[in-house]
Amino acid sequence: MRKTAITIAFISLFAVAGLAQTALRVGSNAPLFSAASMDGSPLDMNELRGSVVVLTFWSTKCYICQQEFPKINQIVHTYESKKVVFLSLTMENEAKVESFLKSNKIASTIVPNSFGVLLQYADRDKRGYLDMGFPSYFVIDQQGVLQHRSSGWDKTGQLSSTIDNLIR
Repeated sequence: MRKTAITIAFISLFAVAGLAQTALRVGSNAPLFSAASMDGSPLDMNELRGSVVVLTFWSTKCYICQQEFPKINQIVHTYESKKVVFLSLTMENEAKVESFLKSNKIASTIVPNSFGVLLQYADRDKRGYLDMGFPSYFVIDQQGVLQHRSSGWDKTGQLSSTIDNLIR
């Protein structure tokens, strides 16, 4: 009996480790979430169906994020009249973001306190630790399927191309 219990525990341990390494793949359904924007407006991914949704995960401490936002702002303005929703998610609270916005412009809808959402979108390493570079981008189509994911410097060309293909 004890040997069986140890075997089951051992198998369970490897199963959990294997699941921890899974990544959100292009072509899979994007995780659903509800959140509040900086102004307190509710956001619900179910209600955004029918629109292309672009998620950007960022941090006020991320130098690359600071350099990328002017380019992202241009993309936001390019698609203003289209059914494209841009959400900029940060784990930081409203006070920290407000301070950051005094010297940085972000044209997309900002979603503070987004650690729970990040947990749904981030990869995990072999030990189960979060693995997500900032900024990270996810483009979700009108049916809620992930069509693009990337992170790091100068991904705006890829974002625009993906959005263009989805709104044709």
